[in-house]
Amino acid sequence: MDDEARGLLIDIDGVLVMSWRPLPGAVEALAGLRDAEVPLRFATNTTTRTRDEIAATLTAVGMPVRSDEILSAPAATASYLREHHPGARCLLLNEGDLRADLIGVQLVDTGQVDVVVVGGAGPSFTYEAFNRAFAALHDGASLVAMHRNLTWRTIEGLQLDSGGFVGALEEAADVEATVIGKPSAEFFAAAARDLGLAPSTITMVGDDVHNDVLAAQDAGMRGVLVRTGKFEPGHLDGLERRPDAVIDSLGDLQALLAAR
Repeated sequence: MDDEARGLLIDIDGVLVMSWRPLPGAVEALAGLRDAEVPLRFATNTTTRTRDEIAATLTAVGMPVRSDEILSAPAATASYLREHHPGARCLLLNEGDLRADLIGVQLVDTGQVDVVVVGGAGPSFTYEAFNRAFAALHDGASLVAMHRNLTWRTIEGLQLDSGGFVGALEEAADVEATVIGKPSAEFFAAAARDLGLAPSTITMVGDDVHNDVLAAQDAGMRGVLVRTGKFEPGHLDGLERRPDAVIDSLGDLQALLAAR
């Protein structure tokens, strides 16, 4: 690896795994990066599992990862809420239990709501739940979104994610969400701080051309798109900017970096 590309941010879902099963070549690719002692972090908008659970799951399928190497949208959201809404009563809409990553955040089911927090979509995203969120926003609560991904891919195909629901709440309540995870510029800035590297020396590897790759480029990083996960050929059509590179899978990353 050259001096201009010293660190890596790697997306998890769609790059390392799909439905928590390793993608072809991912186990070997990560082992190679570890052997080369490449500084890296795992940048994910995953909201169905905590960082401890993600680390345990990846380790169990042959990709040893520590919890403190995972930069997640839920953990970043907790940090944001502690700093900008200390003591706030937060109504959480999310598929999955994230309490272990939301340390210092007061979650409520009844009574006054100061902040509506939207995580990842799933069966719990009912009309009743969203109507309550809308009522809280109409009464003056703030809206915070862990991300606004429109879709994610599983072994069963593309699935609807929470981005459309966030947009619906914004329009219905005439509010604007603060988005914490990718593609937020602050998320990428925090990742650079965690790596201890200048953004210009970091390469982001992801399957989402907008939320991963172009957003990383906006933050001063390089962006590499993989043709796995949610990637579809049409995603490259009509782009004003292009990824720095497009590769078939994570298994091609070391060759790309070596060529540079």
